[in-house]
Amino acid sequence: MFGRIGRAAVLRPWLTISAWIVAAVALAVLAPQLKSTGDQADFLPSHYESVQAGQVQERAFPRHEQPAALAVFQRADGGKLTAADQDRVAEITARLQGLGIDHIKRIETNRQAVSPNRQIALASVVATVKDPYDPGLMDSVDKLREQAKPLLKGTDLRLGITGQAASALDSKKASGDTDSMIMSATLVLIVVLLLLIFRSPLIAVLPVLIIGVAFMVATGLIATAADLGGLKADSSISAILIVVLFGVGTDYILFLLFRHREQLRSGQAPKQAMITAVTLVGETIASAAGAVIVAFMALLLSTMGMLRTMGPSLAISVAVALLAGLTLVPAVFSLLGTKAYWPSKSWRKQPKNVLAGRIGTLAAQRPAAVAAVTGGVLLVLAAGVLGFRAEFDTTSSLPQHLESVRAMKDLQRGFPAGETDPTTVYLEKDGGGTLTKAQLDDYGARLAKVDGVGQVSPAVLSGDGRVAQYSVVLDDKPTGEKAIELVSGPLRDAAHQAAPEGSKALVGGTTAVLADIEHAVNHDYKVVFPAAGIAIMLILGLLLRSVVAPVYLMVSVALGFGATLGATVWLFQNSQGKNGLLFTLPVIVYLFVVAIGTDYNILMVARLREEIEQGRTPREAAARAVARCVPTIGAASVILAGTFGVLMLAENSMLQQMGFAVAFGILLSAFVMAMLLVPALTTLLGRRAWWPGHKVAAVPAPAPVHDDERTLV
Repeated sequence: MFGRIGRAAVLRPWLTISAWIVAAVALAVLAPQLKSTGDQADFLPSHYESVQAGQVQERAFPRHEQPAALAVFQRADGGKLTAADQDRVAEITARLQGLGIDHIKRIETNRQAVSPNRQIALASVVATVKDPYDPGLMDSVDKLREQAKPLLKGTDLRLGITGQAASALDSKKASGDTDSMIMSATLVLIVVLLLLIFRSPLIAVLPVLIIGVAFMVATGLIATAADLGGLKADSSISAILIVVLFGVGTDYILFLLFRHREQLRSGQAPKQAMITAVTLVGETIASAAGAVIVAFMALLLSTMGMLRTMGPSLAISVAVALLAGLTLVPAVFSLLGTKAYWPSKSWRKQPKNVLAGRIGTLAAQRPAAVAAVTGGVLLVLAAGVLGFRAEFDTTSSLPQHLESVRAMKDLQRGFPAGETDPTTVYLEKDGGGTLTKAQLDDYGARLAKVDGVGQVSPAVLSGDGRVAQYSVVLDDKPTGEKAIELVSGPLRDAAHQAAPEGSKALVGGTTAVLADIEHAVNHDYKVVFPAAGIAIMLILGLLLRSVVAPVYLMVSVALGFGATLGATVWLFQNSQGKNGLLFTLPVIVYLFVVAIGTDYNILMVARLREEIEQGRTPREAAARAVARCVPTIGAASVILAGTFGVLMLAENSMLQQMGFAVAFGILLSAFVMAMLLVPALTTLLGRRAWWPGHKVAAVPAPAPVHDDERTLV
């Protein structure tokens, strides 16, 4: 089948190229814009309590307004606010209100909005939109900060703006233009590394252009599917798509080009060499893409909409990369022939690569020692997973000099940390009755007794008197670990138990959403990972026609996953004293290390199988396969790892964690597992690794492999 695909693309190159260009342009022009949302509550299913609380709020209090930000006033000398200071706070607030800034409904304060120690005064910033991540609202908060500066001149006051919208604005600024950074770094890495590897300007540039066309097609298809299916995409999906497409796309192109050059060196004509390359590598590329696709599609089993929508989007992008690798790449390079490698003439002869040959010899001649050492290293690193703690406070990763961070610390000098984003408790009467004042007062008093609750506001009744709303200010930061534990446990328990007979209570708000997300993520770990592992094992079994090989391959993949996450815990959580690591980090490592990193294992075992089928002994097969695959795997992994490594330059510590984890995991998958552990285990198992398939008849042993035959460069 792959031979026919390759032949069709090579013999009809202009038709193939034209079809891709027409598809890319049509989708770029006609496809809708990809939708996005920053509200994590939108991604939780309806059975979670925080979502149900939000539904009650929409029904019973449709006009309820929650401050999107807080203006924090204090004296410049850190002293207590005087009566004159409070008058100036009211005056500045009124003047800011009078500016009529877009997306800001009103800015208000009063004499009661002063801390008990009289060091902090607050003004609430109420927005016209509910989403604190709304781009227009973030721009308005930025404008509000600028407009406030001249109003403070000549006073003894300082002002800082914090809260959800302000934190979202600062997070965006701190991250910078992540998409552009990733795209630029990816392009530079691909061009420079391909130029160093092939010493050809055409090969350095053409893959970028080819993947660029595939990127246009993929994003157009994803946007169309999202529009037709009403799908929402997380705000980070574009950056992830860039990495996935350019990462796996470059992998598949390198798999094909290295094999094409190998066939040229064997004496085949350029077009026939490309057809042969597609025939030999097509199954490997398809299997690698299939493993990544099913891993991404396993995210459909997630309870979180964020991951469920991400899965199909990433699967579509990989499918497009696969199709481009099997059709567009052969078509383009069939037109160029050997000119694609100009001015280098390395395609004419097999150069010596001593290092790759030595790696192959090591894995083949000392498999037990290699397996023991590499497996031991992975186990030691994986031990760090035992100390993993999930961090849900994304603002804690922001640089400390940002205004929202500093203003939050100032606020905590006078008010409970939860003042910026109170938790909301709804008490609803079942049936047709109404809640009495005695019930409301008693219920509020019982909520206030919960350890960790700073204050509880008087109940606000709905128009029909059946629903009461309580604003609960927590002592701890709303997005912090302590607040999440309080809401998910003691506060919810107390709220449910204290509900009067014939009524029910629901706890909502940001902290409640994060508590439910934590529960959802823990569920997903137990469901998504095993499902993806089983699916990848089935694909490996079909590729290798073996029951044994997929088992030890997945064991090595699991070790790599644990080692990657463990190393990140050692570095960021233990060494740097962080409270925890990004709660989505295990999923990110799963997406990019387990799924994409499996490509390198598949390439290696496919070559091992090919060498065995040619009648070589397991040791000879391992030596040749490793030596032939080292340059391909090394080049592909360095490009992908380097792309993520750029994130370590960001000021945001969570981006640093993501960058290190994925870059380290990819390199671990390539240089430790694919090049050493997997070949060593395959050699130790011998022909049993391929049971029950690939029973090769005994043939005379081939001539010894010399160093200059062991490596493809």
